[in-house]
Amino acid sequence: MEINLGHSVLEANERLAGELRAAFKEKGVFAVNLMASPGAGKTSFILKTIDALRGELQVAVIEGDIASSVDAEKVKEAGAPAVQINTGGACHLDSKMIGGALSHLNLDEIDILIIENVGNLVCPAEFDLGEDIKVVISSIAEGDDKPLKYPRIFSEANALVINKMDLMPLSDFNLSAFKSTIAKLNPAASLFEISCKTGDGFEDWADWLKAAAEDAKT
Repeated sequence: MEINLGHSVLEANERLAGELRAAFKEKGVFAVNLMASPGAGKTSFILKTIDALRGELQVAVIEGDIASSVDAEKVKEAGAPAVQINTGGACHLDSKMIGGALSHLNLDEIDILIIENVGNLVCPAEFDLGEDIKVVISSIAEGDDKPLKYPRIFSEANALVINKMDLMPLSDFNLSAFKSTIAKLNPAASLFEISCKTGDGFEDWADWLKAAAEDAKT
């Protein structure tokens, strides 16, 4: 008899993700699964998003990382509730981890929950967290070939963010090639060109996020 442990793990995760999705819906929480490779700027992006929505929507964050609580402390300093999940070596978050983290958050006081996944462009794409949307960040410093090397995560995203656009004059990043690959992999995804350093592009991203959260209520 052959037992497929990987299949069983994913099935269990899907069941829990469904329960999380129902809980988010009941409480009117719009959940964002934020994924990227290490150094793409996930935490800086979250901090800028909190600033952009301040006074309009309450943002809370679940921070996933291998170790340390550095990122969660930064979010708390920015004035948003945050819970740190340290995976202890696991390369992704799963729905059981998210369920445990929710016991430390008051969903009645949250409009948007950003789940910062572990820095990785492979494993996070396989695990449903009960989110409403998936957002993937890529950065100019990483090069323009990431969608070719890691097509699954880019093909499943609702929104794709190119960060560190301020580095474009110093880089050989081929923006046309990047967009051409995305157009083939995921033509329905919304694409945002931003700089967390300068703030350029954040108004369009914040407007899109607010509209997506509002649409989810209908």
